[in-house]
Amino acid sequence: MTITNPSTSISTTQSPKLLRFLVIGAGSRGDAYGKAVTTATPGVIHAVAEPHTFKRREFGRNYIWGVNAPSEGQEFSDWKDWLAWELKRRENPTSTAVGVDGVFICSLDETHVGILHAIAPLNLHILCEKPLAISLQDCLSIYRALTPSDGGNPSKIFSIGHVLRYSPHNILLRKLLLSDNVIGDIVSLEHCEPVGWWHFSHSYVRGNWRRETENGDGSLLTKSCHDIDFILWLLCSPPPGADASHPSHHPRSISSTGNLTQFRPSRKPALAGTATNCLSCPAERECNYSALKIYRDMHLRRGKTEWPIDIICPDLEDTLVSQGKEKAENLLLSRLSEDYNTPATASERKLISRRPWYGRCVYESDNNVCDDQVVTMTWDDEPYLPASKFPPRTAKTASFHMIAPTQKQCERRGIVYGTRGELSYDSYSISYYSFDTQATTVVDVPKQPPEEAKSHGGGDYGLARGFVSAVEAVENGGWEVGDAQRTFVGCTLEEAVTSHAVVFAAEEARREEKVVRWREWWERKLGSAAA
Repeated sequence: MTITNPSTSISTTQSPKLLRFLVIGAGSRGDAYGKAVTTATPGVIHAVAEPHTFKRREFGRNYIWGVNAPSEGQEFSDWKDWLAWELKRRENPTSTAVGVDGVFICSLDETHVGILHAIAPLNLHILCEKPLAISLQDCLSIYRALTPSDGGNPSKIFSIGHVLRYSPHNILLRKLLLSDNVIGDIVSLEHCEPVGWWHFSHSYVRGNWRRETENGDGSLLTKSCHDIDFILWLLCSPPPGADASHPSHHPRSISSTGNLTQFRPSRKPALAGTATNCLSCPAERECNYSALKIYRDMHLRRGKTEWPIDIICPDLEDTLVSQGKEKAENLLLSRLSEDYNTPATASERKLISRRPWYGRCVYESDNNVCDDQVVTMTWDDEPYLPASKFPPRTAKTASFHMIAPTQKQCERRGIVYGTRGELSYDSYSISYYSFDTQATTVVDVPKQPPEEAKSHGGGDYGLARGFVSAVEAVENGGWEVGDAQRTFVGCTLEEAVTSHAVVFAAEEARREEKVVRWREWWERKLGSAAA
């Protein structure tokens, strides 16, 4: 069952426990969940593990200890330090130190698998930011680590950062399509994520997600895995109101094409010559991707000090307030001036790839992820299920387009074609045309508070509310974990892993220029993992 209202009534004990959470990683995603939990749920952020001193202290001041000093067990420079402290706390029967009920994992993608394996024995509730892991093998190993070895039901809530499922806009969209059937049976779906011209250069050319994984998976995994999940949620997941035993309607085939088309040396303006950094480039004033234009002119000089500026200089706002505009600008320019010479060895290349270079020329970076990619999926008719109250779902197709050079920034849009009409949507509106009435209906989409609306259309807050509500139902309401998982999270660990597997299948199809037959491919991968 898909989450519809996290405020579903939960009968709690007379003295409900205060739900406490640890956030691992105090970057932009950790901050988003910290803000959502603190302002929109009955839970509290109790501890943070973050290696960057300023980020850690700022996060703590904002969401944990305020103007006071942190208490024991609230501040850690590494998640491993927290783990050691927590194990010691549990081993000491006289300890009065307070632990946590759940963990938000918001660290870099490649760290997720190690953290999840390490904390699995602690039996805590977990929300992991997407992607779950950067390889299918790691996703499957996480599934095994978090699933009871006796085949029983999970004893704790698990959630994944597929935030598109949780925005009020998308919840309404799914209801219109699957419950109200406003366009009849779905025949085809087209979904696009316009990443945004400068956003892509920030995160996927200069930033942490510019490099493919060792297996060759790229921006489809790191940027758009929740778009693939969104499509599967609409076309594949058990329909609204179905019980836990209702099977998913998996695709028949998956294919993909994509390339790095724009951000490569052959596209470099001739005027730029041999320059590798925007601060010393003769073409800087004519280049749309000038780091000075994007970060200084478009953001800092307009008083914008949040993302993406705070990624480059976490302490920039502090400097602006305490030392003024000139010092803040000098700090930004010093970070943007950081550069490197062409690496001569594999170890040098690896060292360079481990950190972002936000002043680097976009045509001279070491990026290799796609800036334009299309994924196509097809479905057969769903087999008839005699015991099901739902009619079999029909054959259909779906396409997804991730594209970098766009005016809109992450404002998804799409069209769904049905047997009785067609429905159009963007990130703010929904309308549908009926073949029956030959009329267009504009749907009234609930407006979100501004702070929530800018966080994936309310998806960050919806996900946080759903996760904390599920934990509250289990810890204070006496709910079975499976019931709370279905009611408030609406997605199981198995479904999250399968969703990631579709992404890995699409990436394999892109690299090998082939069509993946899902059932055979998935059975083969599961067999290899078991062996």
